Amino acid sequence: MDFFMQGVFLFSALISVLAIVLIGVFVFAGGLPFIAKYGLSNFLLGEKWTPSNTPAAFGILPMIVGSVSVTLGAVVIGVPIGVLTAVFMAKFCPPKLYKLLKPAVNLMAAIPSIVYGFFALQLIVPLMRGLFGGTGMNMLTVMLLLGVMILPTIIGMSESAIRAVPESYYGGSLALGATHERSVMKAILPAAKSGILSSIVLGVGRAIGETMAVVLVAGNQPRIPEAFTQGVRTLTTNIVLEMSYAAGQHREALIATAVVLFGFILLINGIFMLIKRKETVK
Repeated sequence: MDFFMQGVFLFSALISVLAIVLIGVFVFAGGLPFIAKYGLSNFLLGEKWTPSNTPAAFGILPMIVGSVSVTLGAVVIGVPIGVLTAVFMAKFCPPKLYKLLKPAVNLMAAIPSIVYGFFALQLIVPLMRGLFGGTGMNMLTVMLLLGVMILPTIIGMSESAIRAVPESYYGGSLALGATHERSVMKAILPAAKSGILSSIVLGVGRAIGETMAVVLVAGNQPRIPEAFTQGVRTLTTNIVLEMSYAAGQHREALIATAVVLFGFILLINGIFMLIKRKETVK
């Protein structure tokens, strides 16, 4: 029986690895030839995306800037709120309130992306239009939307990490004369840092990979925004907006855009692994 279960676990792990390998092969095999032909610097640093012109231009720098900007904005908004909410739920929340808060957070994780986008279109966009003028579909709107969308991931994983810290950390801190609040913030929270960092990485992955909600509120202009109140186009929205009718070199350029996006995800995970390795060495 043990041998059979080991086989089941190994098979499941291999399926997961195989899926990642196949996705990587498809994306890189379709995108790298175009990058080699068009030129890496022309593709990554070009500021014009005009696939219908003659000659066509496929510079994705505006989309790279857009993706990085809105992701950083979402992290600045969502991470402090998410981590502090997790601390409250794990160590400060009354039991009766927790019974309401926990299902609410789980429900946020289950809401489809398009519903979030429609929510932002009906509430945040008019607010931005009233405050800053224009259409209200701009970078700041996307940042606020993605900041909300990454909250369930950060809250759920951070709370689990905090609850996993042994009670001896808390008890030892109290024994040394620290208050409840100080014990939580100075003893338990640092001990849960690895799990909290994991939640942040997954939140960043959710933000940089989000598409349908962003399409509705970003404005989707392929240009480098000069202010938070200007429209923006991300790498993911660039692909989804044009893939349905793209052909030939245009389609190859969109697949190459997916290569860059895949590279960003690998980079983020690589940085996280380095941070965890340094923490383990310490």
